[in-house]
Amino acid sequence: MSGVVDLAAVKAAGEAKVKAEQARAEAARQGGGGAVPPSSLVIDVDEAGFERDVLQRSAEVPVVIDFWAEWCEPCKQLSPLLERLTQEYGGRFVLAKIDVDANQMLMQQFGVQGIPAVFAVVAGQALPLFQGAAPEAQIRATLDQLIQVAEERFGLTGVAVDAEGAEGAGAEADAAPAAVPVGPYDALLEAAVQALDAGDFGGAVQAYKNVLSDDPGNTEAKLGLAQAELLARVQDMDPAKVRQDAAENQSDVRAQIAAADLELVGGHVEDAFGRLVDTVRRTAGEDRDAARVRLLELFEVVGPDDPRVTAARSALARVLF
Repeated sequence: MSGVVDLAAVKAAGEAKVKAEQARAEAARQGGGGAVPPSSLVIDVDEAGFERDVLQRSAEVPVVIDFWAEWCEPCKQLSPLLERLTQEYGGRFVLAKIDVDANQMLMQQFGVQGIPAVFAVVAGQALPLFQGAAPEAQIRATLDQLIQVAEERFGLTGVAVDAEGAEGAGAEADAAPAAVPVGPYDALLEAAVQALDAGDFGGAVQAYKNVLSDDPGNTEAKLGLAQAELLARVQDMDPAKVRQDAAENQSDVRAQIAAADLELVGGHVEDAFGRLVDTVRRTAGEDRDAARVRLLELFEVVGPDDPRVTAARSALARVLF
């Protein structure tokens, strides 16, 4: 999704988790403030406010985007359902409504081919959810999965909602997130994120490896290491030459791998996965294994719960077996 998913989004998981933890800790120090009124959970968004209302907010809470238009009859069925579910989920996500007639550029950036179309943005990363007026049970299942991924991968647990009255005050107290305890590897993980921000990819790689040497199953460190290694590989690439080499040398596995790395960093996730699946299909022996291993590494960068990873895994299985 050119223009939405970019280089910064590749490392967004670690950054978003740190920012979310800092925001929760700050709210706890200030007495648990930061609750929002229910009316703020559903917002109208235009191109001018997209960065503030969607991209920046997605570092705190998943943002579900409803692309709609006044003339769209299925939209008139889906939009009220999404608004009702947004209130029912009580701050686990917010709903951004985008009128495609008034915001053609956003429609093009997300690659929307028809409406209604529903996407999510989590920590700056755009994810397609579904298109059309889907059944409520399917929508609920999709939202549940989105919330789970946002919490497990990005540490986003939603926002506290300020309900009216004494009963609402009690519910707010129950929903307010507690202060986040400091884990044994938080300092190293924070150092790795700072190294990524500074462009010190080698330092970030080492910091993540230091965590994994003591805790091999640390999910955040594994994700961060995959991202840092990818950024380190592409930082000195000449994009034009990489693309030319890949186009002119279809049988050169190294050229195809380099092009796939560049595509992923540029946000062209499906293109990167498709290129490597095709390379696995066309090769054998060590070349096939090199393409397969790199594809698995890129799966780690994007995350196992991403639907594009699921689709690419199935495609890989078909060419292997």
